[in-house]
Amino acid sequence: MKVSFYGGAREVTGACYLFETRKTKLLIDCGLFQGSHELSDTNFGPFSFSAKDIDAVLVTHAHIDHIGRIPKLVREGFRGSIFSTPATRDLARLLLEDALHLAERNREALYTKEDLEQALSLWQDVPYGTRRTVGDVDFELANAGHILGSSMIVLYAEGKKILHTGDLGNDPSVLLPPPQHFSDIEYLFIESTYGNIAHEATEERTLKLERAVEDVVSRGGTLMIPAFAAERTQDILHLLNEMLLFKRIPDVPVFVDSPLAIRITEVYEQYPEAYRPEIRELFGKHRHLFRSKKLHFTETAEQSKAINEVAGPKIIIAGSGMLQGGRILHHLRRYLPDERSMLLVVGFQAAGSLGRRLIEGADRVRILNEEVPVRAELRKINGFSAHADYPQLFKFAASSRDTLKRVFAIQGEEMQAIYLVQHIRDRLGLVAEAPEQDAVAVF
Repeated sequence: MKVSFYGGAREVTGACYLFETRKTKLLIDCGLFQGSHELSDTNFGPFSFSAKDIDAVLVTHAHIDHIGRIPKLVREGFRGSIFSTPATRDLARLLLEDALHLAERNREALYTKEDLEQALSLWQDVPYGTRRTVGDVDFELANAGHILGSSMIVLYAEGKKILHTGDLGNDPSVLLPPPQHFSDIEYLFIESTYGNIAHEATEERTLKLERAVEDVVSRGGTLMIPAFAAERTQDILHLLNEMLLFKRIPDVPVFVDSPLAIRITEVYEQYPEAYRPEIRELFGKHRHLFRSKKLHFTETAEQSKAINEVAGPKIIIAGSGMLQGGRILHHLRRYLPDERSMLLVVGFQAAGSLGRRLIEGADRVRILNEEVPVRAELRKINGFSAHADYPQLFKFAASSRDTLKRVFAIQGEEMQAIYLVQHIRDRLGLVAEAPEQDAVAVF
């Protein structure tokens, strides 16, 4: 088996891994690089392999840093099959359409609508635990607990059992069951986004959200929550609805100012079987789990602008999660100079992103071609992360300690990946490494 690391190597984004046997070439994920302008420019470069030679693409989940270059792959000649869970396919359509719309508006499109439609025509559903075959490789998908439909990929090839975690979920999740664990993996490709960090306790994330709402309401400000359209928005909506229902926070209007998040929430409501047992039980009682009387979905630009006319305290949930685009920028431009308001960061912020600059203490930022002073309060909640932290990653690797022959830390910045590798080596006595971009491993 030969594995080439063409993205997500000592880097969180751009996931793209080529697995080759003597007869078969499989790509696991083909995502966008995100963060700095220099990194994003990488998306326009040529692939390091021939798209026409790829037999299939196995998709771990629908985040754009894992799927964003699939239509480009088709544009360059890929005609194999694309495999994922049904929920991932449904989310991928929405997220790829949105990415294309934004790129066309900025005249930076990697692919056309026709490329996207052709990619979707190649897509095949694979339920969890169902074994499929491509060439001389068998594979199956296992629940990763990261977002709706997210998968780990188990490969059976050349007598070896290989696991690629994709993005491994943070347990306990607000909505999803925990990731499946394994005890017999021989070659492990494990994400390391938080490879050197322990998340705060899950009870803390709820308390911190409550306190943020209470503090902003008490001073009549606006609480801005930049959130990824898939998973984070639904997590926050569920918790806010619960807090409002049981009167743990004051009555305050909540605006979901993201057409994409609204459509994704509709997809989330189509898969009640995907959730934790207690959430499934709630679904049986309240079919619209993510909606309440205080919640307002703003689809159009006019509705979005009308939020500014709402007097008194309010909560705005908008994309993008890393503040790199979307309607959140308009709200930041308006409310960052307001010391009564608050920016509550609830997700990972890539190096070079506006979100990273803000949490690192920038007192002025450029937004929509304007210099904006930062007077609003800024808080961060790490417990909402959909990624496993160091203790969970280490435990996951340790569960296959007796069978593991080699571990590769991927999808993490250099410091995080190397930290995880060192601890797996030192504490488990295993062969582990953090491959660099374009590295090749043979086993």
